[in-house]
Amino acid sequence: GSHDSFSFYIDEASPVGPEQPETVQNFVSVFGTVAKKLMRKWLATQTMNFTSQLGAGIRYFDLRISTKPRDPDNELYFAHGLFSAKVKEGLEEINAFLTEHPKEVVFLDFNHFYGMQKCHHEKLVQMLKDTYGNKMCPAIFAHEVSLQYLWEKEHQVLVFYHSPVAVEVAFLWPGQMMPAPWANTTDTEKLIQFLQASITERRKKGSFFISQVVLTPKASTVVKGVASGLRETITERALPAMMEWVRTQKAGESGVNIITADFVELGDFISTVIKLNYSLDEGEDDTT
Repeated sequence: GSHDSFSFYIDEASPVGPEQPETVQNFVSVFGTVAKKLMRKWLATQTMNFTSQLGAGIRYFDLRISTKPRDPDNELYFAHGLFSAKVKEGLEEINAFLTEHPKEVVFLDFNHFYGMQKCHHEKLVQMLKDTYGNKMCPAIFAHEVSLQYLWEKEHQVLVFYHSPVAVEVAFLWPGQMMPAPWANTTDTEKLIQFLQASITERRKKGSFFISQVVLTPKASTVVKGVASGLRETITERALPAMMEWVRTQKAGESGVNIITADFVELGDFISTVIKLNYSLDEGEDDTT
């Protein structure tokens, strides 16, 4: 999986996202375009677009949706501090890949909503219907979802929706079925301890489970590395230790399930995660 999957594109001409604190809003109002260029270096956690991520092996997408202030078209956008592409364009790009590869399955995790009212949720639900139709798998028990089951039903998309709206729509899986504990640290050692503890505590709850191999910069980290950005200051330096943890994991019910990272093309992250599937016992081949 990829963390902030849509952030390969950040629109520097867009306003600051409604979720950003007043300090960030003030910073941009004073320094304008220069501030946004610096922000982009810390907000962009991916470089590959959806099609490239899919081609490389990514199957879980972390999606955050926002309305844009004073937008005359009343569109929905992906957002992470600044605005990214229109949601409709991203969903269609993923659908084009699925149509070409009918045995591939993706997880779309809509886990943050900014500035959205009931009418915006209704718009997004309709957009999902129009784009994916019967490709979407209705919410059932997680342990019933094998690849074989999905192939038989011709389902290719599981949509997780972290909002009460999910209860009202058959094809929206409740957000609690995709827990993603967050370490919120810049320290690699603390991150690995957190990841290990969350795996150990993971009980059979009938849900999917995300291990976020992601370091989160503090304000002081950003100030020190303001011109270099997230990738150079944090991700690349921490990569060897993070990859060592991934390589030592086991897939399956008591182990890892979905692993997400920043800059998924770095090192051998994708191929290493995929290889974990082959460590499953032969009798577990069709588990989720």
